[in-house]
Amino acid sequence: MKQSIFSWSVGLALLAGTGHVLAAAPPMPAQPLHLAMIEGFSGPNGSAGEAVYRNFVWAVERVNARGKQQLVLERYDSKGQNEEVLSALRSAIDKGARVVLQGNSSANAAVLVDAINKHNQRNPQQAVVFLNYSAVDPTLTNEKCSFWHFRFDAHADMRMAALMEVMKEDKALKNVYLIGQDYSFGQAVQREAKRQLGLQRPDIRIVGEELHPMARVKDFLPYAAKIKASGAQAVVTGNWGNDLSLLVKAAKDVGFEGKFYTFYGNAMGAPAAIGDAGIGKVVAVAEWLPNVQSATSETFYRSFRARYPQPADDYVHMRMQVMIEALSQAVEAAGSTEAVNIATQLEKASVHFYGHSGTMRALDHQFQQPMVVGLMDRQGSNGVKFDTEGSGYGFRVIRTLTPAQAEQPSTCKMQRPTK
Repeated sequence: MKQSIFSWSVGLALLAGTGHVLAAAPPMPAQPLHLAMIEGFSGPNGSAGEAVYRNFVWAVERVNARGKQQLVLERYDSKGQNEEVLSALRSAIDKGARVVLQGNSSANAAVLVDAINKHNQRNPQQAVVFLNYSAVDPTLTNEKCSFWHFRFDAHADMRMAALMEVMKEDKALKNVYLIGQDYSFGQAVQREAKRQLGLQRPDIRIVGEELHPMARVKDFLPYAAKIKASGAQAVVTGNWGNDLSLLVKAAKDVGFEGKFYTFYGNAMGAPAAIGDAGIGKVVAVAEWLPNVQSATSETFYRSFRARYPQPADDYVHMRMQVMIEALSQAVEAAGSTEAVNIATQLEKASVHFYGHSGTMRALDHQFQQPMVVGLMDRQGSNGVKFDTEGSGYGFRVIRTLTPAQAEQPSTCKMQRPTK
């Protein structure tokens, strides 16, 4: 199950002293902290797992290079399956992991939350913390919120609200089509799209809505044909990985000329797949984009590309780097690698990194940070200095939301462990 173990302690001149985290400084724990990344490294979305893994290798290198802590990154292949997730968790805990990293499936994340809650209650001396970088089903920080779970990505309702800031100003938009993956996250995206459209743009008509099997559809042409036939002027989708790139490619092939309002249209092959047809039409939302106009942001992005120079490896997300910085801060503040001490400090995390700042909301363990919305355009056009994955296309930032503007309410009733 475990594929490889990495303990990194190399000097990184590009990054040393550039990003910083505010924290107290008690004595550092002597033992290394083992991180278990439980993700689908094989199967239809294996490339997404590998892309995230590169982010964490780089982040761990940076922390270890400071010489104050030693993080050991280990990877476990869940194949994206719930049963394999549980098996990987047991194996990771048996091998000494105290921090679990996962994100590329909200269904897998829900399984982990439940399993970790039960394990930590029964085995407090082997408790683990769950750091979530991409599983954005809102229930994970609402009714399923857990003291042991911390989410560093904006959840689906937050992302949809950011997209709606752009959609509500597109007065020519009258008809939209909703399509997504048929699991908890995809269902949440569609519910929230309908709710927010009803509030913000009741004049927009939903001309079709569809959920398809996740990571199983090889030919999206029938779906694309239905979208075009519906008369939709835009598609709203939370699709990611192959399900997104295949969808936008099929839409291009059938001659669909409308916009795509996406959660993840800025990566994983989507820009190259849609090509010139996406110029001015593909909208994506994230906590950060390479074309954020600041010197510190550019330094951050260039440093990642120096570490991973191949165009195919161009997949970097600020939240994944911030997550490891927050973990490092928590370990330093706690002076301990015990999960309960790390979690207690993570509730107070306040990270300032390459011009990007965010704080953990103790109420529900949902990280609060800026959000940006980007519009696809050709590299070299105004505001598009950097392209994506060597495609020749990048995303110009067209809207920025402050943490306060991006924040959403929570129904979490946190149950904290007794002392």
